[in-house]
Amino acid sequence: MKEFEILADCSCDLEQNVCAELKLTLIPGHIRLPDGSEIAAHPGWENTTATEFYSALKKEPNSYTTAPPNVYEFEAVFEEIVSGGKDVLLMTISSGISGAYNFALQAKNNILNKYPDANIYIIDSMRFGPGFGLMVMHAAEMRNSGRGLDEIAAYLEENKNRYHQAGWLDDLSFVAKKGRITHAKAFFGTLAGVKPIGEFDYNGLTTVLGKVKGAKMAYSVLLDYIEQTIVSPEEQTIVIAHTSRLKEAEEYKRLITERFKVKDVLIKDVFPFCGINIGPGLMAAYYVGKPISKDLLEERNTFEQIISGGAK
Repeated sequence: MKEFEILADCSCDLEQNVCAELKLTLIPGHIRLPDGSEIAAHPGWENTTATEFYSALKKEPNSYTTAPPNVYEFEAVFEEIVSGGKDVLLMTISSGISGAYNFALQAKNNILNKYPDANIYIIDSMRFGPGFGLMVMHAAEMRNSGRGLDEIAAYLEENKNRYHQAGWLDDLSFVAKKGRITHAKAFFGTLAGVKPIGEFDYNGLTTVLGKVKGAKMAYSVLLDYIEQTIVSPEEQTIVIAHTSRLKEAEEYKRLITERFKVKDVLIKDVFPFCGINIGPGLMAAYYVGKPISKDLLEERNTFEQIISGGAK
């Protein structure tokens, strides 16, 4: 079987030690800072801490911007690999929120002009951040257990809509400033104590399923929602990601491990490249479950049943 490399753009948010262990290569994006300078985006905390970063971001949300790797950057990585006789599997952030997937396709076409026999798979993950990262980890684990490129690519295409997000975002006004939600919805989502519960949708975005009052109620609803949507929890590692909400994430982990038999529950920071577009206040679990329905019809129904006390 021909050797192949697994690549992902840095919006998968996987730390360097995880990438080294799983033999993954991340392609950095770009971050523009408030002073106008630009840095390469690598998951991690460089010259700052999570607390310092999210505090500064909250004060100047519009002064930080991000950009994905460009066509030439994707092309350079592809060429280095295929010129060495290997194949490529690249996973990108959801095309619903970024141009990375289309840039990668252009880069692939350029490479095929030079190397007609090159084999390059490009997968639009339809996810971002920790949900995307969990998918990348699963792809690497499959490769490292002996699965072939074609098999892994087919699995990803068939199952990418089964990666769920179950959590809340305290401050919807932040994502409104980034143009990701209307200001009216943001206002109602930031009333004191209200927790907007978000899930990945069929189009690779995050949609608010509904809102609950208070953290205690939110945890209860989230646990019920996971129970109704997860598949084979005993075979899974659930990832809990947060943006400056470590205390809440630790409580969520405690409740999940009490409720479900899972392989493990990991807590991780959301690093700057993704955090710039999310803002402080995210606390969510990521896992594999039932296929997500179009327009979130089934998921909304599940949420409403839980709220009304009808979910079993």
